[in-house]
Amino acid sequence: MSVNEVLESKLDSDSLGKLLALNNTPLNEIIADAIVKFQPDSVFVSTGSPEDSERVREQAVRLGEEKSLIMSGHTIHYDGYEDQGRDPVNTKFLVSGGTSLGPALNSVDRQEGLDEINGIMNGIMRGKEMVVSFYSLGPLGTEFAIPCLQITDSYYVAHSEDILYRSGYELFKDRTGKEGFFAFLHSAGALENDVSHDVDLRRMFIDMEESFVYSVNTQYAGNTVAAKKLAHRLAIRRAAEEDWLSEHFFISGVPSYEGGKSTYIGGAFPSWCGKTSTSMLFNIVGDDLAHVRKKDGKVYAANVEKGIFGVIKDVNPEDDPYCHELLVRPGEVIFSNILEADGRPYWQGMGKVDVPSGGRNHSGLWSQEKKDDKGKSIPVSHDNARFCVALEGIENFDPTQVVELEGIIYGGRSSKRPGPVSQSYGWVHGVFYGASIESEPTAATVGGSSAKVIINPMANKEFVSIPIGQYLENHIQFAKELKEPPKIFYVNYFLRDAAGEFLNTKMDKKVWIRWIERRINGEVGAYPTPTGLIPKYEDLAELFEKELATGYSKDQYELQFVMRVPELVEKLEIVEEFYKKETRVVPKEIFEMIDAQRGLLVEAQKKYGEDHISPFKFKDYEVPESLKKPF
Repeated sequence: MSVNEVLESKLDSDSLGKLLALNNTPLNEIIADAIVKFQPDSVFVSTGSPEDSERVREQAVRLGEEKSLIMSGHTIHYDGYEDQGRDPVNTKFLVSGGTSLGPALNSVDRQEGLDEINGIMNGIMRGKEMVVSFYSLGPLGTEFAIPCLQITDSYYVAHSEDILYRSGYELFKDRTGKEGFFAFLHSAGALENDVSHDVDLRRMFIDMEESFVYSVNTQYAGNTVAAKKLAHRLAIRRAAEEDWLSEHFFISGVPSYEGGKSTYIGGAFPSWCGKTSTSMLFNIVGDDLAHVRKKDGKVYAANVEKGIFGVIKDVNPEDDPYCHELLVRPGEVIFSNILEADGRPYWQGMGKVDVPSGGRNHSGLWSQEKKDDKGKSIPVSHDNARFCVALEGIENFDPTQVVELEGIIYGGRSSKRPGPVSQSYGWVHGVFYGASIESEPTAATVGGSSAKVIINPMANKEFVSIPIGQYLENHIQFAKELKEPPKIFYVNYFLRDAAGEFLNTKMDKKVWIRWIERRINGEVGAYPTPTGLIPKYEDLAELFEKELATGYSKDQYELQFVMRVPELVEKLEIVEEFYKKETRVVPKEIFEMIDAQRGLLVEAQKKYGEDHISPFKFKDYEVPESLKKPF
C-alpha cells in the first residue's frame, strides 16, 4: 500500500484533512510507517485546537485512563504499582556500533536496539486508537522553538502534553525533510485494570541518529510524555552541535527591592534537592527545563514548557502556597498516584486536612492499615506522586517567554558540606560547581558513607546524550564570546549539626536566593574563601529581617558557613574519582580546579590550625588566583 492508502485506511476525513493540510511528505511517511507497525484500529489527529483538546480530555476519562473528581476540571490517573517513576535501567541510547558515550551513560548498539523495540511494538496498538499530536519545545515564533511529533495510544499522555506544551501544529507546515523535528512513538501496551501490564518489557529507547524516541509498556509520564525528559536528551545533543545549551534549569525572576527590574536566574538541582520550591520563591517562568542561547554577547533562556509536572508530596499552604492554591480551586489539573476518596484528592504532606481511612490510591483499594509485601505501611500517596497543571494559572507566574539570564544556581543535597550559598570566582570555576553537584540519597543519614554520594553534573547525569567530557567542554567554551557571562552560585539547603538537626529552616532559601540577586546587581559584598565567595554576616542579618521578618545571629552564621576542610577535601576526592572513570577526555580545567581547591583548603587548614574554620577568619583572605579564569 502507498502512504496515502495507509493513511486513508485508518484516518477519518477530518483527521486526514488536518494531516494533508500540512503538506509534509516526510511526516506522512512517519505516521504511515507507525500505522503499519503498530496496527491501530483508527487514528485521531489533534491540531491542539480547543475542540481537539476537549476531545482528548473526554477520551482520557471515557477510556478509564483518568477519572473525573468533584472539583471542576480535576481528574486523577493511576500508573501501575511497579510503574511509578523513570526507569534508567531500560532507558537506553541507540548508537552505531563502536560508538561509546562513556560509562555514565546507558547505551546499546543501534541496530540491536531497533530490532528489540520493533519486535516488542509490532502490532501493539491492535484494538486501540492512535493519537497524533504536535508540540513545540520553546516559545513559538522564536529561535527556541523545536517541532515535536507525538504518536501514542494513551489519551492520558496526549492530555498531559496538551497541558505541558505549546501546540506545534503550524510548525510542521510545508516542511520538506524530517530534519529539525523530534518524533516520539509510545504505547502503553496491553492493559490490565487500566494500567500497563507488561512492565517487564518496559523500554525507552532514544535513537540518536533519527531523533526518534520509542517508549513502550509504561504509562508513567516521565517515561511517556516524550517532549519532557526524553526530548531533553535529544536536545542536549543538538545543543552541543549548534553551540547552545539544553539544561535542567528552572527560570525564576527575582524583583529588586528598588523596583522596576527583575533579575532572571536559572537553577539546576537533582531530584529532592529543592528545585521546585526554589523556582516558586519569587516569580516563576519555568520549573524544570530551559534552552539557553547567546546573542550580542549576552545569554538568553526560554522555558521549554508551559506547564508543570510536579511532585505533589508536601505541597501545602505553608511550604508551597502558590502551587497549593492552584490545586484546590477549579481548573484543569491531572493528579496521579494519590488517594481518591468520594471524588476528592488527598496526598502526603497536604497540610491540616483529615485524611479518610480508605479509598483508592496507587496501590489499588487502600486503607490506613494496608501494608506492602515487605510489611511496610503504604502511604496515602506515592512518594513520587505528581500533579500536571498549566503555569499560567499560578499567581506568581511571569509570562516573559525569553529572558536575559544573569545568574545560574547549582544545588545539591549534603548534610555536611558545603555551606548554604557561595559564588564562583568566574565562569570556569562555576562550571566546576555544576560538574561537582553532589546529592545524598533522600534516606541518607548523618555521617553516611561517601559511597552513597551521587555526583550529578549539572543535575543532568541521567539525561546527557553525549560523553560527559564533551558536555562539560561545551559549557566551558560557551562563555568565550560573552561580554559578561552569568554569575554562577552553589546552594545546599540540607546541612545538619552533630545531632542530625537541620541548620536551616525550609524558608531560609529565600534569603540565599535574595543574596544571589543582590550579588548579581552589586548591592552586597562577600568574603573570599578557598572554595568561593560567601555572604557577609551583616548582609544576611539584614536580609533575614527583610525577607522573613526574623533575626539571624552570629552563632547561626558560623554554624552554617564554617569552612569544613576535611569534608570538602573528601568531596573533591569523590569528584576526582568520578571523572577519572570517564573513558573520553574530561576537560583539563576540571582536574585543575580539583587540584587548586584541594591545595587552598589544606593551606587554609595549616594557616588557621583548624579543620573547621570560622567564616569570620576570611575577612582578609585574598582571592585565590588559581581559581580565576579570564571568562
